[in-house]
Amino acid sequence: MSGRFVGRTVLVTGGSRGLGRDIALAFAREGARVGIGYRTRAEDAARVASEVEHSGGEGIPLAFDVRETAMVRAAIAQLAKPHGLHVVVNNAALVRDQLFPLMTAPEWEEVIAVNLNGTFAVCHATVPHLMRTRGAIVNVASVAGVRASPGQANYSAAKGGVLAMTATLAAELAPRGVRVNAVVPGLLGVGMGERLDHRAVARQVEHIPLGRVGTGDEVARVVCFLASEDAAYMVGQHVVVDGGLSL
Repeated sequence: MSGRFVGRTVLVTGGSRGLGRDIALAFAREGARVGIGYRTRAEDAARVASEVEHSGGEGIPLAFDVRETAMVRAAIAQLAKPHGLHVVVNNAALVRDQLFPLMTAPEWEEVIAVNLNGTFAVCHATVPHLMRTRGAIVNVASVAGVRASPGQANYSAAKGGVLAMTATLAAELAPRGVRVNAVVPGLLGVGMGERLDHRAVARQVEHIPLGRVGTGDEVARVVCFLASEDAAYMVGQHVVVDGGLSL
């Protein structure tokens, strides 16, 4: 079988649905062995694993909460044990949108815990494995991390932190053979975007030069590029995939 990731093991957190599913399938089409990280959606993860198999890869559902360090380390050790670990995609995320004066401390803390601290926990646990394989990390950020996003102070802060961490990790790890980059999706028709009120989506689309929402596969293809040898000289970059929304 031909493909850029034949014989490679890839971890996709938040892989049981939405954008994570599309990323897992994109790697599968290129021959990867894909670990599908999930917290509670076991049936969805199993369904994605089956889709991965039908797409030409190998799917391994992995149950863990990115907020729980011991669970993260155990799941990653399980995935990496047979053949090593070559690519990590930090996609797990959640939103608790609220205007800032009404935002509660738990709403702030939960979003930071999953979106930012969870990315740290997964990176910290996987770097030793990636140093052995000279692998790659792709962090999934958001346009909310690079421009104002009213009602999302918690999410914006977390995703902005992911971008800052990406740059610093890249500088630290590139000399050790690990490339770190980020993809910055805009408004998509999958995942969180799929659950938005259609009127809110229509208002956002008015500000997108391409005049439409993006697809998960359009972002997934960029993730695969950043993880591949085609991007071998890209380090610490964030690639915006938003139809021009952030211009």
